[in-house]
Amino acid sequence: MKENFSLNPFAAYHAMNNSLLKLSVFTREWSDRIQSVYDELKTLLDNQPEVKLLAPPLNPDSTPDSINADLLIVLGGDGAILHASRTLGRHQIPILGINLGRLGFLADLQPEDLRNNLQTICQQNFRVEEHLMFECVHRSADGIEHVYLGLNEVVAVSGASLRLIDIELLIDGDKVATFSGDGLIVSTPIGSTAHSLSAGGPILRQTLDAFVVTPICPHTLTNRPLVDSADCEYLMRFPKAPEGVMSIIDGQLQQPISPGDELVVRKAPVTFKLARFRDHSYYRTLHRKLGWGGQPRYQSENGS
Repeated sequence: MKENFSLNPFAAYHAMNNSLLKLSVFTREWSDRIQSVYDELKTLLDNQPEVKLLAPPLNPDSTPDSINADLLIVLGGDGAILHASRTLGRHQIPILGINLGRLGFLADLQPEDLRNNLQTICQQNFRVEEHLMFECVHRSADGIEHVYLGLNEVVAVSGASLRLIDIELLIDGDKVATFSGDGLIVSTPIGSTAHSLSAGGPILRQTLDAFVVTPICPHTLTNRPLVDSADCEYLMRFPKAPEGVMSIIDGQLQQPISPGDELVVRKAPVTFKLARFRDHSYYRTLHRKLGWGGQPRYQSENGS
């Protein structure tokens, strides 16, 4: 389906309000390279009357109520974007990722792309995609609950226990299966190219409203990945959990799981907002990042 870029509600909003585009920069940690890119970005934006770069730069310790920007430029890799989305909490604003990491499915712009598209940013000639986020409720056996916001996935993993674990999965109260293996992943479409993919899960278009359930090294070979609606509630139970079993959110937040604990995964009340330029193509990104080069280049009989 061809995407329509003729309408940009984000740009229309600012045009009607006749206001400057307020930008903030986020990074999870500073390095010489990030400092260099930030200094260049600041120099470029200081000469643009349509925008205002807010200072100081934000980091994972920033609080949502201290963020007064219209667009957040994240310097780093996908991990930095995951940090940024959690830092924004329930006050999500559009994010533009500049990839200074390794792979970069979300932060797929290079520093030179930022320079080449400076006017596109200043004129707000981009669209804002909204993507599924999740809430994970970790309910302890003693009834205490902790709620976490995430973008990629929730992983329940055997971890340091080095033992087979059993995880009961219920979707909207219906018993699906008891998965015996190294763990279980509940992933968003954004997270389908992360841990879930390495465990054999499918790749979903990022704008779908669904969750992927992917078993990790299941002991029963008929336990396969499944996809279901994001409107459902996913409940994982742990009747037995040896010491060392962990829950991991977005590869960054870790909590131990004890016998009788439960993990509930459901759609979050907010969405992740990602700024995209008009020439962005999801499949071109997959082709470039995953090395989808088409047919293999076979050698001829003479070896050439």
